[in-house]
Amino acid sequence: MKEGKEFAVSHHSKGARILGSLDNTLAEVVEGNRGMVTPAFPKGVSAAAVSGCWQCHGAEVKVLPGGKLDPATWPNTGIGRINPDGSEGSCSACHSRHSFSAAQARHPDNCGKCHMGPDHPQKEIYYESKHGIAFLAFHEKLNMDSPKWVVGEDYHLAPTCATCHMSATPSRPATQTRAARPGLPVTHDIGLRISWNNRPEISVRPEASDKKLGLPTADVNWETRRNNMKNVCANCHQQPWVDNFYTQYDALLDQYHAKFAVPGKELYELAKPLLKPVQFSNRLDWAWYELWHHEGRRARHGASMMGPDYTHWHGTYEVSKRFYTEMVPELEHAIEKAKGSGDAKKAAAAEVLEKRLAEVLNSPNHRWYLNKMDPEEREDRKLRQEEFKKRYGK
Repeated sequence: MKEGKEFAVSHHSKGARILGSLDNTLAEVVEGNRGMVTPAFPKGVSAAAVSGCWQCHGAEVKVLPGGKLDPATWPNTGIGRINPDGSEGSCSACHSRHSFSAAQARHPDNCGKCHMGPDHPQKEIYYESKHGIAFLAFHEKLNMDSPKWVVGEDYHLAPTCATCHMSATPSRPATQTRAARPGLPVTHDIGLRISWNNRPEISVRPEASDKKLGLPTADVNWETRRNNMKNVCANCHQQPWVDNFYTQYDALLDQYHAKFAVPGKELYELAKPLLKPVQFSNRLDWAWYELWHHEGRRARHGASMMGPDYTHWHGTYEVSKRFYTEMVPELEHAIEKAKGSGDAKKAAAAEVLEKRLAEVLNSPNHRWYLNKMDPEEREDRKLRQEEFKKRYGK
């Protein structure tokens, strides 16, 4: 089956691999305990993981003697569920039982079972965007139960998540002003239209993350995937609009990386010798984790889906607040504590961290924090403020 083969090599089908990740450590250890005891987990398992992480990412379904399924792993419709036969994935994650409706899978709320919340609020971003606003206004006119459902043919007033990431587009013949454009088929591998993977601390190209998971799509470069998405965009938008959107999106990622993610990750790694060894037992662990995992992802996802409030107020504003009011003070505290500890190794590590922190804060991205803004920039900002007041002030 075409759909099954496409899904089997997608990131979605590998969702249960979070079971050994840092996120799941939070749910199992930091948040939870081993209080849920079942036949398959006689030593206990965290109820927070069972009812939280596993319900989106999927669990390994355990079959008990006699054929019953272990209650810690069933019911479960997590998208990367590991089934008793070894296969990965759950169609019912998107196509609920009984109806198995394509129309339901095309609805943005369907994706919102998992793609929402503090670290990946795609549902909220979508509804903030012009796309989501149009959907709410015209959803009854989108012909969502059409067997074909091709944008520009079956509907045109608004796109849904499925439109951009999965659904078919029409082919267009060449004209005097436009080259021919082939149509895209329906795909159940949504990574084939995504040109950045914004999940890690520092965004990576999707072929790199596909290679890490051993997926055959590692051979599909990000330029091809971006062109696939541009093909979708071109059914409603002119080419300069599409190209300029991607310029804006890439620029936001460049800014986040250069100003916060790259130096932040380096500083955090340099600070580790000064911290208690257990992760999340230090305030700095939490500050760095929430900077990239929550606020940093929100900013990047917001820009990718044209959600300005999530890009700024829920994104880059929160990133900068976390960096300047929590991360930098915690680094400074760790440095001072280590320098006075009497431990030569810690003192040496503190000197390295202190030097690098000073370099970062004195760089053009951060020197405002030290009241060292470039005089030319300071004057330019002053003039702009005066012009604004003159234009709009009473």
